[in-house]
Amino acid sequence: MNIYQHFRVEEHSFIDHVMEWKDGVIAQYSPKLTDFLDPREQQILSSVIGQDSEVNYVCFGGSEYVERKRALIFPSFYEPREEDFQIALYAINYPQKFVKIEHPQVLGSLMGIGLKRGKFGDILIKDGIVQVVIASEVANFVLMNLESIGKSKVSLEPLQLKEIIQVQEQWIEEICTVSSLRLDVIVAEAFNLSRTKSLPYIQGGHTKVNWKHVEEISFECKEGDMISVRGNGRVKILQIEGKTKRDKWKLLIGRIK
Repeated sequence: MNIYQHFRVEEHSFIDHVMEWKDGVIAQYSPKLTDFLDPREQQILSSVIGQDSEVNYVCFGGSEYVERKRALIFPSFYEPREEDFQIALYAINYPQKFVKIEHPQVLGSLMGIGLKRGKFGDILIKDGIVQVVIASEVANFVLMNLESIGKSKVSLEPLQLKEIIQVQEQWIEEICTVSSLRLDVIVAEAFNLSRTKSLPYIQGGHTKVNWKHVEEISFECKEGDMISVRGNGRVKILQIEGKTKRDKWKLLIGRIK
């Protein structure tokens, strides 16, 4: 069976990476630790490795509720430990009385010092507390180079993983109907925007499908896709339930409460 047929063309290169990792574990009889993977990449990894008798995998990103996780791919005889994932947790200290730090600012600052997205996991913010999960191998680099976020000076404080902020998202389900599965149509309907207003979000690079920027308005969405629009939240297509009598697509979507 050709595994590629179940995935979009743009995902084929990641599938190749997973197959290389799997083959390497089998050949070398040793574990392979990946960078942080988004949930879609974790799903692909699960599909590629499947129920293999020679190779197993576990994903971990600091807690049960985080999205981005490192995967440890290992021979069936190996017993993984938490320290195998090489994850460091830091609190970002800043003058909370005078400034407010938000997720995009932290993300931009980490990328701004030259850190690849795969080298850090979730950015967690709750009640003014800001934490970031980082791959241990780049922790010293971040400590030396991350001096400010926005206009605020910051410092990093190491924490134990048991101190991680537990942020559990709550989802509500809704039914909506759309004339097409094009991205512009679904964004307009799901986020209660006019078609005219939805276009700048997509063409301006403010829309992601499965954690990847998509600027093509005719991009065809599929069941399971996570769609986020900057400043408007995100929704997930939980199920495509088929066509209505008026020849529209009936979708079950999930929305963060």
